[in-house]
Amino acid sequence: MSRCLISHVEVKGFIERCMTAVGAKQHHARSLAEVLVEGDHRGHYSHGLNRMDMYVKDIQTGICAKDGEPVVEKESAATALVDGRNLLGPVVGNFCMNLAIKKAKDVGIGWVVAHNSNHYGIAGYYAMQAVKENMIGMSFTNTSPLVVPTRAKECTLGTNPISVAAPAKDGDSFVLDMATSAVALGKVELHERRGDPIPEGWGCDPLGKITTDPKEVLTGGGLVPVGGSEDTGGYKGYGLGMMVEVFCGILAGAQYSKYIRTWKVTDRVANLGQCFVAINPENFAPGFSDRMSDLLSIHRNLDPADLDTPVLAAGDPERMNMKKCEDMGGIPYHINVVKYMNECARKIGVNPLLPCDKIVSG
Repeated sequence: MSRCLISHVEVKGFIERCMTAVGAKQHHARSLAEVLVEGDHRGHYSHGLNRMDMYVKDIQTGICAKDGEPVVEKESAATALVDGRNLLGPVVGNFCMNLAIKKAKDVGIGWVVAHNSNHYGIAGYYAMQAVKENMIGMSFTNTSPLVVPTRAKECTLGTNPISVAAPAKDGDSFVLDMATSAVALGKVELHERRGDPIPEGWGCDPLGKITTDPKEVLTGGGLVPVGGSEDTGGYKGYGLGMMVEVFCGILAGAQYSKYIRTWKVTDRVANLGQCFVAINPENFAPGFSDRMSDLLSIHRNLDPADLDTPVLAAGDPERMNMKKCEDMGGIPYHINVVKYMNECARKIGVNPLLPCDKIVSG
């Protein structure tokens, strides 16, 4: 598999140029670029450069606002309700997480919810902002309905991701960043394009039955919650997806469940609900980071069932990918993604394009 090795700076600059070319403010474009490149750097390629054309289209068509800033509608010492003003999701996310951190510094906790927001990239990006301030961070968002609840046949929940990040000693941390669906829709799409069956427990057919046929999932069926079928604990993932909806769409007064627009159909504004939390450990028992480091060490030092696959903690696979990128001197992008994004850039008059003079395999 051929990949283009591209530096962080080059990718960020490219995304910023594309977004400003269609009218986004410079600092809004920068916020988006930082989130997308962080997603790629951490190995979550489905939420990085691969999605840039979606944001470009949202600004081009006017379905996502390019002017204005988020506004606090209601607040207390520890809480706030924010109107995202239909701006780019990362603009709303950064505003809300910064506000949550400020409140946590003042009173120990900040809980901020937003309505009228848009797709904001990886949830972990926002939770990790709190870790930089030696705080626990949490981030949640609802999404377009793609998941069929346990015992149902209709998609009424999104992939509704959860992220919780907590600092340990010496820059170490716990970073959970997961969807509440068994798998991302893109993985099912990839199997369908290749003509391969999907693993049992990824999705269901239009009758709500677990299937290994990706076409059935994509045409009338849907993803299933984390855990798969009811017999294997899928109701737990279903409950977590509902929990995210409570924190986001319901608490913020945004769209929720089946009322959110269909994925990739931009006939109306998204009005997503999002939730951002910062908790200051200093307001609780002393020695938090020491105990966090011990907790991480206990699990990383377990004897593995397979000597070739050591036990990891949440965030370790991403750290390994980041180290790989640093050793290589850039982020290895699939050449087809680079070509596609360069073509999108040409259509809006952006130059220079992404370079592809460093080809690597893998």
